[in-house]
Amino acid sequence: MQLVIVESPAKAKTIEKYLGSDYRVLASYGHVRDLPAKDGSVDPDAGFAMEWENYADKTRQLKAIADEAKHADRLILATDPDREGEAISWHVQEVLRARKALPKDVQRVTFNAITKPAVTAAMAAPRELDTDLIDAYRARRALDYLVGFTLSPVLWRKLPGAKSAGRVQSVALRLIVDREREIEKFVAQEYWSVIAQMEHDGTPFAARLVTWKGQKLDRLSIGNQGDALAAKADVEAGRFTVQSVETKPATRNPPPPFTTSTLQQEAARKLGFSADHTMRIAQGLYEDGAITYMRTDGVQMDGSAISAARRAIADRYDAHYVPDAPRQYQTKAKNAQEAHEAIRPTDFGKDRVGSGDHARLYDLIWKRALASQMASARLERTTVEMADGTGRNVLRATGQVVMFPGFLALYEEGTDDTQDEEARRLPRLREGDSPAKKAVDAEQHFTQPPPRFSEASLVKRMEELGIGRPSTYASIIKTLKDRGYVRVEKNRFFAEESGRLVTAFLERFFEKYVGFDYTAELEEELDDVSGGRAQWQKVLEAFWRDFKPRTAEVMEQQPSAITAELDQFLGDYLFPEKADGSDPRLCPNCGEGRLALRGGRFGAFIACSNYPECKFTRRFAQAGAADGADTGPENLGKDPATGLEVERKSGRFGPYIQLGEGKDAKRASIPKDIGELDLEWALKLLSLPRTIGNHPETGEPITASIGRYGPYLAHSGKYARLQSTAEVFETGMNAAVAKLADAAAGGGRPQRGAARAPLKELGKHPRTEAEIKLMEGRYGPYVTDGTTNATLPKSITPEALTLEEAAQLIDARAAAAPAKSKAKKKAPAKKAATKPAAKKAPAKAAAKKASPKKAAG
Repeated sequence: MQLVIVESPAKAKTIEKYLGSDYRVLASYGHVRDLPAKDGSVDPDAGFAMEWENYADKTRQLKAIADEAKHADRLILATDPDREGEAISWHVQEVLRARKALPKDVQRVTFNAITKPAVTAAMAAPRELDTDLIDAYRARRALDYLVGFTLSPVLWRKLPGAKSAGRVQSVALRLIVDREREIEKFVAQEYWSVIAQMEHDGTPFAARLVTWKGQKLDRLSIGNQGDALAAKADVEAGRFTVQSVETKPATRNPPPPFTTSTLQQEAARKLGFSADHTMRIAQGLYEDGAITYMRTDGVQMDGSAISAARRAIADRYDAHYVPDAPRQYQTKAKNAQEAHEAIRPTDFGKDRVGSGDHARLYDLIWKRALASQMASARLERTTVEMADGTGRNVLRATGQVVMFPGFLALYEEGTDDTQDEEARRLPRLREGDSPAKKAVDAEQHFTQPPPRFSEASLVKRMEELGIGRPSTYASIIKTLKDRGYVRVEKNRFFAEESGRLVTAFLERFFEKYVGFDYTAELEEELDDVSGGRAQWQKVLEAFWRDFKPRTAEVMEQQPSAITAELDQFLGDYLFPEKADGSDPRLCPNCGEGRLALRGGRFGAFIACSNYPECKFTRRFAQAGAADGADTGPENLGKDPATGLEVERKSGRFGPYIQLGEGKDAKRASIPKDIGELDLEWALKLLSLPRTIGNHPETGEPITASIGRYGPYLAHSGKYARLQSTAEVFETGMNAAVAKLADAAAGGGRPQRGAARAPLKELGKHPRTEAEIKLMEGRYGPYVTDGTTNATLPKSITPEALTLEEAAQLIDARAAAAPAKSKAKKKAPAKKAATKPAAKKAPAKAAAKKASPKKAAG
């Protein structure tokens, strides 16, 4: 028996079917072990020795792999064809070695697609584990660990409220923060354009004023309304005649097939997918055998795939759309070991796979890969210049005509910030023509700041700078979101206060390690390890030699000294110059104290130097910003019961109410669904939790309150959600008992063991007329006709499943069933043959039990 290890159970099932009965295929379910999250897992003093720990949730799977390995003649490690896949294979091998279950014959195979030809070809060409890739993995993992476990404690102790810092994540965050700074410093400049609406032979077109009074104009030349109106009047008064017509042929070549990075960018632009979502959907398509491996820097396609693409183009279009010679693309990746084939369909004959987001992403991949082998588009770009009688005022019109669409008939690449690039259609004009002038417009504009990063443009910029690797971008961006360092609005990244503060700290005290050039150089060194050009421990030694002393130096500084340094570093942001020239640091509350950055238990904030006499505070944000305005505490009045002041304040987690001062002060967050906060509402919120009464059945109290996840009811450790803050104060006993009962019943979910209702009744099978239903199973959704059950592939979403798709799944499952049922029929015969021996077993057992008695006697 030969044991094959892959990463996912979906792949295991498919590959076992391809390989046959002599093979047993098991899944590792990704990585099986990692560095423990504790100090000392990497020991720089012992040659960066690493202590690995098996994942607790992989115990069962590792046991299953070890049990099979003990009886296997050969172990075939067939995890993904990249650095992480190589590392997983190495980890599995080391775990089996430690358990003394490693077969003598261990081989590594990789395949770029989960198809029968690809898998069988890979099995025929095994190799050994790539030690260079494993060393590169160890170097990266050790680096990330050392940065995280050395730098994060510095952040926690010296910058209250900070969460953590990562090697590449911190540099990505700096990109977003730097863009925010550019936007804040940007000063908009007014400019005007003068556009004439023309018409010739019934075709309208627009022409821009490019020369006025003999002076050539650039974009900012007309800077005020007066000049714009004067220029407009001159154009209105003139009769413009075509002075020159320049036509140039142009060619547009198709873009190469997708890499990991370009797939993430294009899916973000055209489908609105996050990088993380794109990779999850692509993983499903890969495991279903629909596309090749989706973590790649390569743009080249296999020769057989190129031939298949050219045939598909010829079938779909005429011969003009197939170029004379196949197109060859070269990867720009510096590390050839990681430059696998581009992302493409495994079968160009399938123009549709799956449903929902899987179908949309597959369509994008299929079109891009097919277009990459299509003929170039032929264009004709035309520039027309028209002058008035004086020759001192000139209008220019530009346009573009597609003479032959080529690949544009199928696919056009998206852009992050779309602009009209001479794409307008022009009428046929000749020198001496005088087009009719229909109207003249003077349009006001303002220069725009650089746009905030979208996921697509951030990924593109990181790749341009050589920061990280495309396969890690999705997890980096997700980490920034999860830690609250950035937020996303309308698909654009905004730097949060915590993100700005962490970035400022790192720039001030660890400038080298958040430098773009340094990070890119370190990536190149790690790539050299992958390529066998550098020794991984030497790369780590060079990094640790400077990094460790720097962290120790910062750790020795007092938090107050750190805050003072940041106060100066962020001075222009926190205290920008005021229009009236007054001191931006002067306290607006007492008029005497000076504002400065302070560190508190929950993070940084702005406070007056006259504290405690002046209690003015402001959140860490630029003065005048919507979320950091100079408001200070707002007095709502006094609590009639205690006589203490009730104040509205702003804290790290948003606005809150405070009753009293010091350790005994009572606080309550202000829910977002409260319109206008007054003293009455404040006292209500401070009074929570509210006791509704005792439950009629248990006699235990029912309370209503507001928690981390919103308003809720509580009773004897059971909870029920409320819809609004108002319900916390309005819900009576009857409604509370009913809501708690509904919550306890699971919102109507069936009890364990009860027959499940179908998710959807799809209709009768087109060929057998059996009723097909969509069901929710233990391992995910499946379809059934009452006889055959078929699991839904990851590329088909239950909501978009059609009757025909379900029928095809059932037919395919039924066609595969006879071989398995035949094997099951043989099993009873073997048992029957051994029945007589089974009868003798009890006698042996009895004899064994009797022998101790004889011995005792």
